[in-house]
Amino acid sequence: MTKFVAIANQKGGVGKTTTTINLSMGLRQAGRKVLLVDLDPQGNATTGSGIEKREIGAGVYEVLLGTVAVNDAVMKVDSTGLDVLPANQELAGAEIELVDVIGREARLKSALADCAGYDYVLLDCPPALSLLTVNGLVAAQTVIIPMQCEYYALEGLSDLVSTIKRIRSNLNPDLEIAGLLRTMFDARNSLTTQVSDQLKAHFGDKVYKTIIPRNVRLAEAPSFGLPIMLFDKTSKGALAYEALTDEFLQKFEGTRVMEGGNG
Repeated sequence: MTKFVAIANQKGGVGKTTTTINLSMGLRQAGRKVLLVDLDPQGNATTGSGIEKREIGAGVYEVLLGTVAVNDAVMKVDSTGLDVLPANQELAGAEIELVDVIGREARLKSALADCAGYDYVLLDCPPALSLLTVNGLVAAQTVIIPMQCEYYALEGLSDLVSTIKRIRSNLNPDLEIAGLLRTMFDARNSLTTQVSDQLKAHFGDKVYKTIIPRNVRLAEAPSFGLPIMLFDKTSKGALAYEALTDEFLQKFEGTRVMEGGNG
């Protein structure tokens, strides 16, 4: 049975897209069939997966409007081997066009119901609590929240958790938080360590043991349209996302793909 996982945080620049791309790649390398869905009009997950925006014939925009079926919009990327439901700036107009549509919050869930054959569907949500993010959370069974360990991130986390609770109460009773992922981590910063400790104290085993460090190679990879495992498989960023994949599979399947971890 396909598992739908939203990668969400309304705060920008916390590593949502980087996590979506590299977790998708890690799962594919572990032998899982994965679909990456780009719900952000910026289309960063699309280009970071190796797709040129000018090559997009149809994508999430057309799927949400119901003019194209998911399977007809999915693009198979030769350079990465990933299956991607792409996005571009047209997607920004979807929120306006859907404003008067009954059941607009569940348009993506309905569309993805016809998406068969995948073990996991990873949904890269935009950095806002918008209709697109709500569609992602309604379609998902579980949420991974990437976040930097800084003061303002804690405030944003509180808002996101409240939103998830409201969606669970009104639109998607099955929605759960799979885990919080600490990203762009710099252990030399005392505030970073303090916030990390607060997260572990409050959320316990919901905090992934794996920590994604600040890493230059990880930041460079998207400009080449490659996941970090293909761009520089020996980098700290690649090793961290391999460890995250392993921990993810332990949580979801009770299996391991590698020994050890970095947490």
